[in-house]
Amino acid sequence: MAKDPYNVLGVAKTASDEEIRKAYRSLAKKYHPDLNVDNKKAEERFKEISLAYDILGDPEKRKKFDAGEIDATGAEQAQRQYYRDYAGQDPRYAHSFYEGSSETDDLNDIFANFFGGRARAGGRSLPIPGQDVQYQLSIDFLDAVRGAKKRVTMPDGKALDLSIPAGIRDGQSLRLKGKGGPGMNGGPPGDAFVTLTVSPHTLFERDGDNIRIDLPVSLDEAVLGAKVDVPTIDGSVTLSIPPGSNNGAILRLKGKGVAGKGDQYVRLKLVLPDKPDDRLTQFLTEWRAAHPQNPRQNWG
Repeated sequence: MAKDPYNVLGVAKTASDEEIRKAYRSLAKKYHPDLNVDNKKAEERFKEISLAYDILGDPEKRKKFDAGEIDATGAEQAQRQYYRDYAGQDPRYAHSFYEGSSETDDLNDIFANFFGGRARAGGRSLPIPGQDVQYQLSIDFLDAVRGAKKRVTMPDGKALDLSIPAGIRDGQSLRLKGKGGPGMNGGPPGDAFVTLTVSPHTLFERDGDNIRIDLPVSLDEAVLGAKVDVPTIDGSVTLSIPPGSNNGAILRLKGKGVAGKGDQYVRLKLVLPDKPDDRLTQFLTEWRAAHPQNPRQNWG
């Protein structure tokens, strides 16, 4: 049985969307399989976190969960889901719930209740469409932004090849038409819906169709300028750092965003030497005496 998503993410039921997103990102980074190789407990924990965020990270699903309409796996009660799916197929077959029906009834009992205990209408069997089924799939950040092929194993053991389009977002679902439950009396099979959870990346962060990354640079690279290799979602490229670049300066790599639609923004992060350098210290001491500067002089 799936755990309460609020407990899994460690947030209150009154938590804001931003608080939920931050909790997910923090836990996902901690338990990501790439950082916990051969750690089954971490892998299971990551799956729990991904499933919890699939519920709470989607406003509509969160609302339904809070109202008790779906459980902690995102599944609706079988009878309610079946009636909605079936009744919408053809107005001739729309019926009310049979008074006294139980949620534990199997499909045949539900069918009998809908049609007053009769499996036939007008002398013929009525077609019953198959149930839709829901699946959760966690994918890597790069697979989401670049697109990928994945294989999903169904409950019956059947494997399906899934094409993930480039640029798909966290929480979006893919529909596999006709891959759900079988229909009855000639009814069409249901569909399978695969909801994707995108794992955070250690370097890249997505901002719409843009990609953002922090780039560590040395003092001499910032002061003198340099050409450095920078990772992008499509591989490494060379970036020119202008002389005199400030810490926090943002440089743009045009066309290096998601699916070629956006750009990549590189924020410079100045990193000083690990150990003090006597020559550098002496130089800066003399330089400061000759070039007094107060970058905070305009503060209130």
